Amino acid sequence: MNASHSLVSTAAATLSAMDSRAQTLVQVSGLGKMFTLHNQGGIRLPVLQDVTFEAGRGDCLVLSGPSGTGKSTLLRCLYGNYLATEGSIRIRDTQGWVELTGASEQTILRLRRNVIGYVSQFLRVIPRVSTLDVVAEPLRAGGMEAEAARERAAGLLHRLNVPQRLWGLPPATFSGGEQQRVNIARGFIGGHPVLLLDEPTASLDADNRAVVIALIREAVAEGRCLIGIFHDEAVRDEVATRILPIEPAVTAGALE
Repeated sequence: MNASHSLVSTAAATLSAMDSRAQTLVQVSGLGKMFTLHNQGGIRLPVLQDVTFEAGRGDCLVLSGPSGTGKSTLLRCLYGNYLATEGSIRIRDTQGWVELTGASEQTILRLRRNVIGYVSQFLRVIPRVSTLDVVAEPLRAGGMEAEAARERAAGLLHRLNVPQRLWGLPPATFSGGEQQRVNIARGFIGGHPVLLLDEPTASLDADNRAVVIALIREAVAEGRCLIGIFHDEAVRDEVATRILPIEPAVTAGALE
């Protein structure tokens, strides 16, 4: 079974459990995020203000705006890494809408396992775990048998041009581009209905960027919902179905 077919099968199994009539998977309303800088006298720094949008099946919603407007912060709020200061984030799962803002840790972990995937800029993995098992882990967490999960992981690593001689090694010592490709494979393999992408092609050469563009297009065609940041305008233009401008909440120089 090739990697593309594996991705289709995995995503279809999760999406089919949801109401086929329900196209919207993410609803954000009046979202705000404020950071308190305790080492600077408790200064309160607004990063996001009144962000409202919906995204659903077949969307690749690209967050647009210069550095400092809070795009990465928004992705972290959607993944539950950051607690929003105000507003609502609703995610649709197999049982209906779940309010992410203020959700329990167990609920967030369930959503991450079944609904929301995340490809960050940097790979964070347990030391001494092989690359093959790092990529296969989302499938194993979903109950897939180890050999089948590794077979799918191998297919996707091959497609992303990660040399087979590296598959048995921990990815912590890999180059930046190799680590990013492992991160992409791990993010896409689980078939999550909602997938968050934070600069997935930043460290990739032209050939591997083309592979990632193809993976994104396939995910969109499967009916998955992608929300991402792409500072490479050529990649953004290839994958975006919609653009969401993020307006700065503070003056230039604020950190994402």
